[in-house]
Amino acid sequence: MSSVATLPYTSTKKKSMIVSKSPYTDTEYASYEALSDDQVLDKINAGHTAFAQLNELSLSDRCQIVAGLSDVLHAKKAELAKLITMEMGKLYSESVAEIEKCAWLCDYYAHHAEQYLMEEIVMTDATVSKISYEPLGIILAVMPWNFPFWQVFRYAIPTILAGNTCLLKHASNVPQCALAIEEIFNNTALPENTFQTLLIKSNQVESIIAHRHVKAVTLTGSGPAGRAVAATAGSHLKKSVLELGGSDPYIILHDADVRRAAKICATGRMKNAGQSCIGAKRFIAVREVYDEFLSAFRKEIESYKFGDPMMTSTTLAPMSSHESREELHKQVLQAIGDGAHLLTGGYMSTEIKGAFYPPTILTEISPENSVFYEELFGPVAMVFRVEDEEEAIKLANDTPFGLGAAVFSNDIPRATYIAQHRIEAGSCFVNAQVSSDPRLPFGGINDSGYGRELSSQGIREFVNIKTVYVKS
Repeated sequence: MSSVATLPYTSTKKKSMIVSKSPYTDTEYASYEALSDDQVLDKINAGHTAFAQLNELSLSDRCQIVAGLSDVLHAKKAELAKLITMEMGKLYSESVAEIEKCAWLCDYYAHHAEQYLMEEIVMTDATVSKISYEPLGIILAVMPWNFPFWQVFRYAIPTILAGNTCLLKHASNVPQCALAIEEIFNNTALPENTFQTLLIKSNQVESIIAHRHVKAVTLTGSGPAGRAVAATAGSHLKKSVLELGGSDPYIILHDADVRRAAKICATGRMKNAGQSCIGAKRFIAVREVYDEFLSAFRKEIESYKFGDPMMTSTTLAPMSSHESREELHKQVLQAIGDGAHLLTGGYMSTEIKGAFYPPTILTEISPENSVFYEELFGPVAMVFRVEDEEEAIKLANDTPFGLGAAVFSNDIPRATYIAQHRIEAGSCFVNAQVSSDPRLPFGGINDSGYGRELSSQGIREFVNIKTVYVKS
């Protein structure tokens, strides 16, 4: 039997191109030829070689290198933020915040990884028995465009610190971000090819997962993409972590600070032009405060204005592409056709350049409506009126998703109880916008995926949790 690694590819003659293009000006910045089968194989083998070299470095050394990455990100944040805005369109201020968050992540894990991966002594009848956390090998990541640096760093940093090497298949509309991330890792003291970007098409992912040197896969993306990756990984008995879509409910109870809640809800819905898995999407207000909330919420989101995403005066960025905007508009029109009431927005302007969609509110959405169980990935909010707390909780949980949720109330013990015990989601916040934090585990349940990123749980997802038992 040959010892040469191979990929079970079906080769094609036609060359595939990956294009970097502005969703604001439609300017094409660059195009790249997708890697061939042989080139991908070379990168997998290089990552396998780097795996052995990486584990010659102590965890302490790896932590020191990652701490240095934080300094690099701070020094280059203006340049990198501009690249994010150019390629996927988000507000420059949001892009800067994304790079700063990546730097925070590096700092956090540089200071905590040794604690999280420390072997644990367990008292048994053995002379010594312990649990150790050992690396697996190459971990493949399939990442989205909406947070093109953050999504990658929150996977790569704990993965590398745990002793694994990384292959990144990034979204096809952010190739320059993907290459910039690779360059950042290449300019560290990590072994060559510890982190590699694969400029490939989605139909090449299945064969990469199948390769014997690739030990696990993580994906952040859509439900269909998650199911496809999970099925492939499962067929090869490889671990997967999935962070998929969400339709996060925000409950506004009768004793909430309504104006404050409306402002937080608007921010949660409009961040990144509404293109966030953990963006606030369904707003459920009890009867006593519904009218006040809806009025305040409408005022907040109608204050967002289109414009050049590089300008500080712009508060609403374009969507990532014209195709995404058109798909969202189809969902809105279908919802209206199914009986929803359009309160504001809901149009596609031909007078403004760029893939902009206006802040939109839909009300009177019944369970029979097409969008009731869907994720609206853009600046569109669904607002529901319910009679009481129990109905609010029932409606919040009436979804195939389970990523994030929020509860607004001045009765903190009661709201905390609801958040912890009544709402079915991976994260539930009280009087605050749902967000990810390096210190806290992040992930979902149901159609929002499985597994966790960040915190101690995240760094232990891709390790061999090994029992060592010694008798003298």
